[in-house]
Amino acid sequence: MTAALAPATVLDTAEWQARRRDHEERVDAWLTPHLARRRRGEKHPVEDFLFTYYSHRPAQLRRWHPGAGVELLGADRAEFGRDYRATAAGVTLDTDAVRARRAESIRWIRSLLAATAGRQPHFGCFGMHEWAMVYRQTQAEVRHNAWPLRLSPEQTAQAVEASRIRCSHFDAYRFFTAPARPLNLLTPTRETQHALEQPGCLHANMDLYKWAYKLSPLVPGELVADAFALAREIRTLDMRASPYDLAALGYPPVRVETPEGRAEYAVAQRDFAARAAALRDRLLAAVPA
Repeated sequence: MTAALAPATVLDTAEWQARRRDHEERVDAWLTPHLARRRRGEKHPVEDFLFTYYSHRPAQLRRWHPGAGVELLGADRAEFGRDYRATAAGVTLDTDAVRARRAESIRWIRSLLAATAGRQPHFGCFGMHEWAMVYRQTQAEVRHNAWPLRLSPEQTAQAVEASRIRCSHFDAYRFFTAPARPLNLLTPTRETQHALEQPGCLHANMDLYKWAYKLSPLVPGELVADAFALAREIRTLDMRASPYDLAALGYPPVRVETPEGRAEYAVAQRDFAARAAALRDRLLAAVPA
C-alpha cells in the first residue's frame, strides 16, 4: 500500500477558520430567508427552487470543505468527519479513499463536464422549455399555479407552436407536457445526456451546482457556493423568461415571445455560458482524471 501524498497546501488555524466563516456567512444570506419561508409554509418559485429541485440540503451547502490536497493545522478530525484523516499537525482530506469509494460517479461527472465543455454552445432556445412545461394546461394544472400566466392559455400555446424548440437537456425535457414533447426537435434521455448536453443551455449551466456538490468534499466549499450563486442567477432569468407573471415578486418579464425579448434573453444566455465555462473548468481541474 502506497503512502498518501503530503498535502500541497497548508492552512494555519486562522486562515482556514476565516475561510470557513466567510463561506458560512455567504451561504447564510441565501439560507436564512429560505428557511424562514419554510417555517411559515410559504413557497417562492425563484428563490426556493435550488433547495427543492436539487437534493443538497441547506446544512450541507453551509458546511465548508477545503478541497483536496489541503492540510488544516489545528483541526480536529471529529469535526470534519469520516472523509478526513489526521496528520501530525491537523487534518487533511483522505483524497485516495474518497476517490476510490466514488470512482464511478466521479468518472461519469467528469466525462459529462468534459463532453459539454468541448461542444459548441447553442443560443437559440429562448427559454421555451418553461413554456413547453405549461403547454395546453389549465391554470390549475400548471406547476406554479399560485402565480398567473402572462398570456392566455391559447396565446401561450401559440407562442410554443410558433417556436423552433430544440431542448437538449433531459431534466428539462422530462417536465414537458405530453402534447409538447413531439414539438421538440430532440428527444433527450439520460442515456444520451453525454452526447446532447451543450454549454449554452441554462439548465446544464445551472446543474454545475449539482455536479459541484456531488464532487464534494473533493472540491472546496467556495466552488460549490460559486456554482450555487450562478445557478441562482440563471434561475432568475429562467423564470423571468417563463410564461409566469412574477412581477409582483419583483421579477419583470423577459418577453421571449417578442423579438426584443429574445434578443435580451440571448445576451444574458451568452454571459451565463461564459461564466459557466469558467466554473466547469474549475471543477475539472479540482478533480483531475
